[in-house]
Amino acid sequence: QYSPSLSEKTGSEGYLKLENFQVTGSFKARGAANKLMILSKDKPERIITASSGNHGSAVANAAAELGLEVLIFLPKTVSPAKLNKIKLFGAEVVLTEADGRTDAETAARAYADENKFPYLSPYNDLDVITGQATTAAEVLKENKNFDAVFIAMGGGGLISGMGGYLKQKIEEIRVIACSPENSAAMHHAIEAGRIETIEHLETLSDGTAGSGKRRTGTGFCSGSSPAWR
Repeated sequence: QYSPSLSEKTGSEGYLKLENFQVTGSFKARGAANKLMILSKDKPERIITASSGNHGSAVANAAAELGLEVLIFLPKTVSPAKLNKIKLFGAEVVLTEADGRTDAETAARAYADENKFPYLSPYNDLDVITGQATTAAEVLKENKNFDAVFIAMGGGGLISGMGGYLKQKIEEIRVIACSPENSAAMHHAIEAGRIETIEHLETLSDGTAGSGKRRTGTGFCSGSSPAWR
């Protein structure tokens, strides 16, 4: 959607991909649905995942549609609105401390391994990344004349999917990762070329905030990384 205010501020033609109108309020619905449809073929007893909120809502919604049982690990700092949305979809949740040692992802992976349940990563999974790539496919159906695309980057799933697809279609396009300055775990990990532990401060962008050690996974970015607080 064309944005007059963004265009005026940047001196360019600016467009927004309004994933806030997605079924669960974010792009996460795409990757979660794609992965759960694939996992459902094996009829798992239970599927485990971890989330800061948006991925959890997406998994809970897709699981309800497919008749699957999921257990979602969330940090105790999850926003009440996101927690309530997940519960409304009927998913079971576990709240964990998010201190970098016993964060939600670590706890979820350990539980899945111990109980032999499949673990669904919010970002470090090719099927999830492929689902997120459909965002870019829709963008290019509307407009192919982009010089640059700015993509929010938390764990890297969205920018991996969108960036990979866009670069295949428009080789010269700039794909620019955007992370909150106060909690840019993936940005620092890519810059260092290894998993990094950084200090995480409060940010309005809770969906892209890091937590303890952030795995670099299959994420990538090119260009610079502008940030917001």
